[in-house]
Amino acid sequence: MLEKSTRSWFLSLLLTLALVVAACGDETTTETTVEQTTTTAAEPADDGDDVETTTTTAEPADTSPVRIGTLTSLTGNFTPWGVQVRDGMQLAVDEINEAGGVNGRMLELVVADDQSNAEEGASALERLVESDGVIAVGGIISSDVGLNTARLAEEFEIPLFLVKAGSEAILTTESRYTFRTCLPSAPMIAGPVLQYAEDQGVDRVGAIIADYGWGRAIESALIDTFAESDIELQIEVAPISEQDFTTYLRSLEQFDPGLIVATGHPPGAGPITVQSAALGFDIPIAGAYTPRSLVVGGVAEAAIGRYSDFGCADYFSDDYADLARRYLAFSDNVFLEDDAVAGFGIVTMLADAVGAVGDDPVAIAEYLHGQSYDLPGYAFTVSWTEFGELASAQPMFTSTAAEGAPEGTNDAGTWYPEFLLLPEPLEPYVP
Repeated sequence: MLEKSTRSWFLSLLLTLALVVAACGDETTTETTVEQTTTTAAEPADDGDDVETTTTTAEPADTSPVRIGTLTSLTGNFTPWGVQVRDGMQLAVDEINEAGGVNGRMLELVVADDQSNAEEGASALERLVESDGVIAVGGIISSDVGLNTARLAEEFEIPLFLVKAGSEAILTTESRYTFRTCLPSAPMIAGPVLQYAEDQGVDRVGAIIADYGWGRAIESALIDTFAESDIELQIEVAPISEQDFTTYLRSLEQFDPGLIVATGHPPGAGPITVQSAALGFDIPIAGAYTPRSLVVGGVAEAAIGRYSDFGCADYFSDDYADLARRYLAFSDNVFLEDDAVAGFGIVTMLADAVGAVGDDPVAIAEYLHGQSYDLPGYAFTVSWTEFGELASAQPMFTSTAAEGAPEGTNDAGTWYPEFLLLPEPLEPYVP
């Protein structure tokens, strides 16, 4: 009986073990099947059930306008410069938009008036950046405005383009968002003035400067540069608002200069030209990057053969003439000044930058520092040092002739600039 019970227990044990093994085998098979099912489910289904999980929705293209700020002088002492800049920038915006914009986005110009005033310029720049959302700002004329706005541009990290603000104090070695476009810094201007004086064979030069940032910068530059020559220099200082220069010219009479430099007094270039002629000064007048139409329109015959000036425009190139004809058809201005050439160029360069890197101001500034531009109507290639000074400026020096305007390039008369000299590329000033 004991043996039978043992066999029964043994058979029961074997049966139990078999059931356990079977159960274990079923569990292993189930895990493998689940694993295989999971792997299979990760593969794309033939019937398209997984379209929602494998298809991504494309972001809609950005069609919002690219806003560019114009901050320039539309009232105050520098209005004749400012209206040229504004119209040059607007012409470029219109032509780019007519061609389809930049990557399908239209450009929009947001215009602000700095009133030829430093504090108003700073306030206007803040509004353009913080309220209007511009990607860059161009058009600064006054050195006093430039001094205030350049500091803010560096703080806001927004590209700022100077046109005629030439004080050497505007840029620092840390500047990365401020760019000169037409007028180099004052110390770079004195060299070409000396070259012109030497070409004229004069041994005495008189100068009248304005008592503000640009004028004082030119004063220092002239003193330093002429000290290295045999030419004597006498400087008279007048208020920036002065229009009667008789007293200052009388002071120069005893000195008997062979050339009068008005480069340091932009608003006075025209009056100095006509009043010096009335006092019997039959000598050349070197201007201050002043709109030629403003001077010639105000002094008429006194400018012909006497008034000369520097500028960033090449009045003798085909692309200047083409741009001038389009500009005069668009603008109420009567002559394409180099301020308008610079304004057109600013928008052209920004459009290129936006097309390359988008509308981020920091990326735009970084991109521009690596570029050089042969712009329509320019006398030189535009590129910059790491701190925004013109790297290869060649301001063209021209006198004023009674005739010679190509057809369609001068609504103010037949007069036209006459070539005098183009200096070698100027050594960039280091602050």
